[in-house]
Amino acid sequence: MQNTPSFRLFGALFALIAVILGAFGAHALKATLIAHDSVSTWETAVRYQMWHALTLLLLSAMNEQRSIPRHTGNCFIAGVLLFSGSLYGLALGGPKWLGPITPLGGLCLIIGWILLARSCITKT
Repeated sequence: MQNTPSFRLFGALFALIAVILGAFGAHALKATLIAHDSVSTWETAVRYQMWHALTLLLLSAMNEQRSIPRHTGNCFIAGVLLFSGSLYGLALGGPKWLGPITPLGGLCLIIGWILLARSCITKT
């Protein structure tokens, strides 16, 4: 995996943004999220974003021990942007066309995990 610092950067930024959006949702957006009945949607977006931010940080550390295919981290980055991003939009009452984007993001996250597991098994 090349450019490990970029995965560290995305991991750190995604974690930072997850904390900010979590706090923002709990305080500043609380009434809006309740009005849209979207509190759990917002919380899901923040939770998935944070877990995959930590995963990106772990990937950058793991690469020092083994070679992890670059596509693994790219799948996690795309997955967070599509999955969490679409959920944030939906939670705020965004257009319904965001709904079909969420599973595409989930698919990217699943592919990332498959690639990571495969690299651990095959020692690539």
